[in-house]
Amino acid sequence: QVQLVESGGGLVQTGDSLRLSCEASGLMFATYTMGWFRQAPGKEREFVAAIAWGTSRTYYAGSVKGRFTISRDNRKSTVFVQMNSLKPEDTAVYYCAADRYGMGPYSENEYDYWGQGTQVTVSS
Repeated sequence: QVQLVESGGGLVQTGDSLRLSCEASGLMFATYTMGWFRQAPGKEREFVAAIAWGTSRTYYAGSVKGRFTISRDNRKSTVFVQMNSLKPEDTAVYYCAADRYGMGPYSENEYDYWGQGTQVTVSS
């Protein structure tokens, strides 16, 4: 079965960096658009970033553009998000997701598979 396993979360201070990883198994990784979403306490889950299959075109939420960088390694079936200049408002559980058809990188409804999430906490 399909599994997405996130790692790399933790507790950091404002201005620090973190790199999240998501390793996929049970799917043809190279043919999936991969995304990162996050959910802060008391808030709805929101789009963070995505990277398309084939072209590796990237998409970002306005709140993270210029600070976060998404990338993928198809040989390792892994997607990454490098998060720099972290802010307390970046505190959330971060989820990795896989979209088979790449129809809507911004919408969580388009994603077929989800990981369990990894906690990122940024202290002020």
